[in-house]
Amino acid sequence: MSRAALPELPSTHPIGALLPGLYAADDLTQRFTAGLDAVLSAVLSTLDNLAAYLDPALAPEDFVAWLASWVAADLDPAWPEARRRAVVRRAVAAHHRRGTARGLVERLALALDVRAEVLDGPAARWSTTPDTALPGGPAEVVVVRVRPGRSGPVDRARVEALVASVCPVHLRCVVEVLPEEGT
Repeated sequence: MSRAALPELPSTHPIGALLPGLYAADDLTQRFTAGLDAVLSAVLSTLDNLAAYLDPALAPEDFVAWLASWVAADLDPAWPEARRRAVVRRAVAAHHRRGTARGLVERLALALDVRAEVLDGPAARWSTTPDTALPGGPAEVVVVRVRPGRSGPVDRARVEALVASVCPVHLRCVVEVLPEEGT
């Protein structure tokens, strides 16, 4: 899609009509301003609809990639358009949960359409007594269990690549691909 000058797009604010009466009857001036109207009509139309350009659900398809760069959303060109729009729409919320088990589960569901659970080891505990022992031992391995979603079988390589990209450096992440429940 292009936002270049469109000859059939009328100007919402024709310049010739805004000129003083002296120029209203001048043919050269009216033709000159009509040429400016043709050039500026796409700009004015874009500005009139600016809110729609900034909404991932309404923006033109080529603008979605540009919006993704604003919110640091990684888009895969192989994804369908609806998924790219959803990733951009949810990117800011996903950044808030980045580095958490919930964030990883949501990212896997959105990006690869798989169901996942993260087994990340130790728990949390609080105590009113000083020097209370810490719960569990240090986690060395985080297990990510993945089941197929609505889109069919799990692509293990893509799941492992996504998990590796978000796994903290001090941990080792292992992906387990499980069959669909009920099979």
